[in-house]
Amino acid sequence: MALNLEALSPKDLQALIADAQSQMHTARANQIQEVRRKIDALLHNNGVDLADVYPTRGSKTGKKAAVAPKYQNPANHAQTWSGRGKRPFWFVEALKRRGVTADSLLIAAAPKAAAPAKVAAKKATKKVVKKAAKKTTGKAATKKIAKR
Repeated sequence: MALNLEALSPKDLQALIADAQSQMHTARANQIQEVRRKIDALLHNNGVDLADVYPTRGSKTGKKAAVAPKYQNPANHAQTWSGRGKRPFWFVEALKRRGVTADSLLIAAAPKAAAPAKVAAKKATKKVVKKAAKKTTGKAATKKIAKR
């Protein structure tokens, strides 16, 4: 069935395209139904169902992996949120307060923020001691003071 597309008008071409798309949709639906019939027959012959083969795909209530909590309510430490899904009410309300950011509500935010501050303070103190020692004494004394 060879069709001379050049002889067709734009209106006829549009109708041909619409018919072809409709036929493609019907053919795809038939193909899917045939595959489903084959899978159902295979499952039935082996005495299993889809939930046995694919536990999380066979049912809508398939369990998802638990995610560790990422954020914690500062007012009530029992309230946590993993950062996935809809934001809980306490999280939204906390963000409305002045100076509160999502990073400040992280569960591990406090220990991580304190450690670098201590290290920076220690380094600054060593620098001051070294500068003072160089001004007042020689290099040998500077090394002794810096070790303290």
